[in-house]
Amino acid sequence: MASHGIPQVSRHLVDTFDRQHTYLRMSLTERCNLRCTYCMPEEGVPLRPKDQLLTTDEILTLADLFVRQGVTKIRLTGGEPTVRPDLLQIVQGMGQLKAKGLQSLGITTNGLVLKRKLKDLSLAGLDALNISLDTLDPHMFEIMTRRKGFDRVMEALDRAIEIGIPRIKLNCVVMRGVNDDQVLDFVALTKTMPIRVRFIEYMPFDGNQWKRDKLVPYQELIQRIGSTFGQMEKCTDDPNDTTKLYKVPGHIGHVGFITSMTEHFCHTCNRLRITTDGNIKVCLFGNAEVSLRDLLREPHADQQALDDRLLPVIGAAVRKKKKQHAGMFELAASKNRPMVLIGG
Repeated sequence: MASHGIPQVSRHLVDTFDRQHTYLRMSLTERCNLRCTYCMPEEGVPLRPKDQLLTTDEILTLADLFVRQGVTKIRLTGGEPTVRPDLLQIVQGMGQLKAKGLQSLGITTNGLVLKRKLKDLSLAGLDALNISLDTLDPHMFEIMTRRKGFDRVMEALDRAIEIGIPRIKLNCVVMRGVNDDQVLDFVALTKTMPIRVRFIEYMPFDGNQWKRDKLVPYQELIQRIGSTFGQMEKCTDDPNDTTKLYKVPGHIGHVGFITSMTEHFCHTCNRLRITTDGNIKVCLFGNAEVSLRDLLREPHADQQALDDRLLPVIGAAVRKKKKQHAGMFELAASKNRPMVLIGG
């Protein structure tokens, strides 16, 4: 054991480039109550039968296994995780893993039905919140998401700040000619809100009709912000963080940039993903997946027997992780799940 009761990182979570995978993203559902243009094809996605999806117990079993192997951070994604009826039960179960070494439990959500759930989720152990919001204009919100609900999202953000959730982030996917004219409005939020506004470079996924000319490189955004707010202060980035972090002098919040397309961060990647149907996915942009669900459902004598079955498969998948993902044009031409079926 490492200090403070945190397990050492198991060899099964270390790849051939010596990257230690201590961050697990778990997709809880394929369903979503929005239809964001960059995330879900307009016609929607075919949903898998319920019996192919991980159950509550299976999700918690996998979370427990990964924490015992050295995972210290878990983020729940979707689809939209708040539409899953057993979300609170899942968060409560994972909250108990903090006694085994889990340090952070977060969720990525569109915030539409979040407000009334927040207090209970916080009490259950949720300590990090990412809200996906790509516009501060109610009319544009409806165009981009193909649904109404902007006011409810902002109410959820205010409620999260009021409750005192420690780490609150707004994720904004920037698309040229769509919402890039609102970047400065998002930055202005950090003047009075203790949040991180993160601008995400537009990425290609199946069905989102990605085009190179819609991509706004982060350096361009920095220049735009600087021309209005003055030069931002560069903050120290966390070792495995995907975000290049900045601060406008005098603002209480921060501004970050996720630069997957122009400056990848593969060399420090510590992330693994579990899909809704129980596959392990070692790279957001890779299409290689291995089923853990089927192994979970085979009869086993005890926990050790299940561990002995799962860990070699997990380790083999991790060791096959590539040094870095393909370039933007190769990614645009490749087949991958739509973003809604990965969860970011």
